[in-house]
Amino acid sequence: MKKKKKEPSIFRQEIRRDWHTFKSLDPKGKLQFLWDYYRWKILVIVFSVITIATFTGMLWEGQKPRRLQVCVVLNNDGSCESWFRRFTQDLTSDGKPGKVDINLDQPFDYDNQYYYVQELEVMTTVSSGRMDFAVCGPDMYSYLLAINACMPLDKALPDTTVTSLMEKGKLVFDTANLTQDEQGNVNPADGIDGYYAVDLSETAFYDTYNQPTGEKEQEPLYAVIISNTEHMEDCEKLLDALLEK
Repeated sequence: MKKKKKEPSIFRQEIRRDWHTFKSLDPKGKLQFLWDYYRWKILVIVFSVITIATFTGMLWEGQKPRRLQVCVVLNNDGSCESWFRRFTQDLTSDGKPGKVDINLDQPFDYDNQYYYVQELEVMTTVSSGRMDFAVCGPDMYSYLLAINACMPLDKALPDTTVTSLMEKGKLVFDTANLTQDEQGNVNPADGIDGYYAVDLSETAFYDTYNQPTGEKEQEPLYAVIISNTEHMEDCEKLLDALLEK
């Protein structure tokens, strides 16, 4: 008995019909046909491709080795991009592998109503190991102290560097790990005293990029090495560059 030939599915029949219709149209008609009948499918495909490409790029970038990751939050609206471009060129001239990331776009201001979002961004960056060094004003420095993210410089830096900074009054003594509980109280017993920052006043960087705007008073500017950094050698090079007069 001859086997009955199976009819194509409705989906395949529609595809075949659309294909024959598409072939019979002129170029302009073909474009109009695709837009009229397949635009949502095309948009979904395009969106999916862009999303996959974006995440693949982020994953690929995340796998690349890093030499130094710096977050810079000035006390004004100025830009120190040119300074860090020169520093990056000098640092990478030794030919060692690894990328230098300079984040100049992270805001941090407790006068901003969305400061808690800025805190979350900084905490996420620190905890994920994507910040080795911070140049910042009092607001961000106080937050880095609160989350115990500042490296004790008197223990981490070479003795000769510590002695020199002490003699110049550049090491900043503070208390870390002081956070408020739900009632807004702070327990002083939780505090950890130490030298957690370098005062950048009287340096070329400070004089150039820390000038107050409008009627604001000039605020301190600090250099902080993040406690979980794995790039201490390059952090020291950046600190030396920032301290140049």
